[in-house]
Amino acid sequence: MGISVLGAAVNAVAPVVLLILLGYWLKCRGFLSAAFLKNGNWLVFHVCLPVMLFLNVYDIETFSDIPWEMVLYCVAVVLLIFVLGLVTAVAVTPESRRRGVIWQSTFRSNFAILGIALAEALGGTEASALVAVTSSFVIPVFNVLGVVSLSVFADPHSRQAHSLSRVLKNIAQNPLILGAVLGMACVACREGQRMVFGEVVFSLKTQAPFVYKALQNLKSVTTPLALLILGGQFAFSAVRGLFREILTGTLWRIVLAPVLGIGGAWLLTQAGVLACGVNEYPTLIALFGSPAAVSSAIMAGQMGGDEQLATQIVVWSSLLSVLTIFAQVCLLMQLGLLAIP
Repeated sequence: MGISVLGAAVNAVAPVVLLILLGYWLKCRGFLSAAFLKNGNWLVFHVCLPVMLFLNVYDIETFSDIPWEMVLYCVAVVLLIFVLGLVTAVAVTPESRRRGVIWQSTFRSNFAILGIALAEALGGTEASALVAVTSSFVIPVFNVLGVVSLSVFADPHSRQAHSLSRVLKNIAQNPLILGAVLGMACVACREGQRMVFGEVVFSLKTQAPFVYKALQNLKSVTTPLALLILGGQFAFSAVRGLFREILTGTLWRIVLAPVLGIGGAWLLTQAGVLACGVNEYPTLIALFGSPAAVSSAIMAGQMGGDEQLATQIVVWSSLLSVLTIFAQVCLLMQLGLLAIP
């Protein structure tokens, strides 16, 4: 059992780590310039990631496919971690730009990039399908809360940064949120077509396959490009000066969050309130146990947060998550709650 579990954890996380390390090596060799990293960061945040989120939501066939009980539980736990993360961020550091980054790292996991791959490795196609639907709701929540956390601590000398109108404006203009909202609008449009015409009379897949294919191609470059840029922004020299903040963000992301998310689901299932089985626990591991989101570092840089701290948390949580995911999987398998296909 140990070898197969470790293999699943390594196969899910190692590609992320390898691409980050490749980006760091390319930067050290002079292939990735500062100008390229800056422009690439903008491209990923404003174009690639929004397209990826749009397609993730767009591919939901009908609203009836949505497991509402699971979705509501996941969103509720993310909101709980969001509140606890604020308390932690304020207690750990007095620096405003670092507080926003730590706060974001507590609740925002790499669900968009690792979710389906990790769930499929741990639970097969049914588990990966559940992740795909759940992510359509959780990831927009991540992005809204991410904008809030970074906006609140964007600039301690500016009242505008803390105002509700500024936060709402940042949410409304966030490219990641816009991509997810547009995808949901398309799903609603398909539902409307079924109600009026009895079938879907227009969709990108059937009537404009060249557009859908182009978007898929753009989506396919999102993850490797984002990880290469992330690695190019990494600096080992920054660890000493940010050790406490990195440790806090990493522990929250890969230890405390899965304890709350997975442990809470187990307790509610035992109480008969929630129904979690071999298809649901891979989703919970992917959501709460995966490392910090790559997009969190990109968003921090775009919104005035401490980009170096955000990058460090992504890298170290990615490296150490192999061990923590392995521990989570072993425990759930011992309890008979997980069966790796």
